Amino acid sequence: MKIRRYRLYILISLLILTQAGRAQLSPGDLAQVHAHLEGMSNCTKCHTLGAKVSNDKCLSCHKEINVRVAQKKGYHSSSKVLGKSCTLCHSDHHGRNFEIIRFDKLKFDHNLAGYKLTGAHAEKKCEDCHKAANIKDPVIRKKKNTYLGLNALCLTCHEDYHQKTLSENCADCHDNVKFKPAGRFDHNKAGFRLKGKHLDTQCIDCHKKSTRNGKNFQQFTGFPFKNCTDCHTDPHDNKFGQHCTQCHSEESFRQLKGTNSFNHNQTRFPLTGRHSSVSCASCHKGSYTTPLAHQKCSDCHPDFHKGQFRQDNHIRDCRECHTDSGFGETIFTVEMHNQGSFPLNGAHLAIPCIACHKKTDNWSFREIGLVCRDCHEDIHKEYLDQKYYPGSDCRNCHSESSWAAITFDHSLTRFAITGAHANQSCRSCHAKQEQAEPGKISFTGTPQTCSSCHEDNHAGQYDVDGFTDCSRCHSSENWTLSGFDHNKTRFPLDGKHIHVACNDCHKMVEASPKPYRQYKFKDVKCENCH
Repeated sequence: MKIRRYRLYILISLLILTQAGRAQLSPGDLAQVHAHLEGMSNCTKCHTLGAKVSNDKCLSCHKEINVRVAQKKGYHSSSKVLGKSCTLCHSDHHGRNFEIIRFDKLKFDHNLAGYKLTGAHAEKKCEDCHKAANIKDPVIRKKKNTYLGLNALCLTCHEDYHQKTLSENCADCHDNVKFKPAGRFDHNKAGFRLKGKHLDTQCIDCHKKSTRNGKNFQQFTGFPFKNCTDCHTDPHDNKFGQHCTQCHSEESFRQLKGTNSFNHNQTRFPLTGRHSSVSCASCHKGSYTTPLAHQKCSDCHPDFHKGQFRQDNHIRDCRECHTDSGFGETIFTVEMHNQGSFPLNGAHLAIPCIACHKKTDNWSFREIGLVCRDCHEDIHKEYLDQKYYPGSDCRNCHSESSWAAITFDHSLTRFAITGAHANQSCRSCHAKQEQAEPGKISFTGTPQTCSSCHEDNHAGQYDVDGFTDCSRCHSSENWTLSGFDHNKTRFPLDGKHIHVACNDCHKMVEASPKPYRQYKFKDVKCENCH
């Protein structure tokens, strides 16, 4: 009976404390999220009698935080939070509208959450990532304003652009600075290594965009690449097979180089000399499979000589004179030239082709003339009688070996050359015209008197009608008196006179313009000398 009265007393006391002393026990209303815990009967769900709020009681309710702490992940496991009381950051009893989860988003160190924000992520707002659409756990997704439920996988926030055709770890190819281009992707690790011109090719050129499952899609796997024609159009229509690398390289499609280049020497026209540096398109215009005429040079090259070497109405082939090393060189020999209408002899052998076959717009090798004056100036024109060189042919007097070698027979003229005259050059006598016109020598009208070439050393003593005939005393062999006979004069030499020197009687006479030796006297008396 006493026990029943004691229990009733305690119950009445509790009811009085609950109704009358409530305001004295509770510091204030709980926040909206904890409103369901109002009432004295719920205090022990958070509080431990005789102690402060226990972290264990908080984590027993907030299981998602408890799991993260147990896994040592997230902000609540960081060195800044771990081991501290929950109430330091999340105190309650401050009214229904109190923000129990409150922090400065701008100053929040995201590194403490276990995910460092770098690159483009550093520019994002919290709400861009922390939203219900990115949370897979249905329980956490229902929570308002939660920052839980996300993981570090790219596809948590980003759409799988490749639609499960590539790895789900986007960081294998992309970085967090920008999505394009895929800076981390190394094509050399793929089945098709990029070399040559492929290095400059944009991804989109091979990996085309399309639509799959109603979404944009760019395919990066499942491409055939064993043959070039898997991507490239075959311009040869399969006439050379599908293995382009037999002729082409990845460095350049148009330049056939390298160990896999096309070997033109296996065709009926091996490429040698200058032909080896000619581009394919220079000969193969439009098609590489259409047969080309190549038996003659003229099949490809125009006739530079404009039919000058046409024979029997056919153009002679260039290779008779030229090689494929270049048209500037010729294999046309002197022997071949001598089979023509103008054999090369003497000095002509040393003359370059261009000296006779002048180049204007084109080289001229025909109808350039066969006589000397066709190439050489006739310096004797108007100064030499044609009867001495018929047809103005220099070879009547000159030799092809040397222009100075004269073969003219002077005896054909009225003045035969004998004695010392034979040792003189033509210019020694025929030089009068050259003084008036340099280079021009007159061979007509040349006077034949001795005094026209030689000076009269006798001061006119032997003039007869104004003319001194030197041959009366001298000959052309030498200047000695080979033809003079003193006995035919007015004073024949006899006795002692025979042994007297000429100069003892014939003295020098001082006169102007110069002295002379006297050979003629008015009389021949003895007293003139004795």
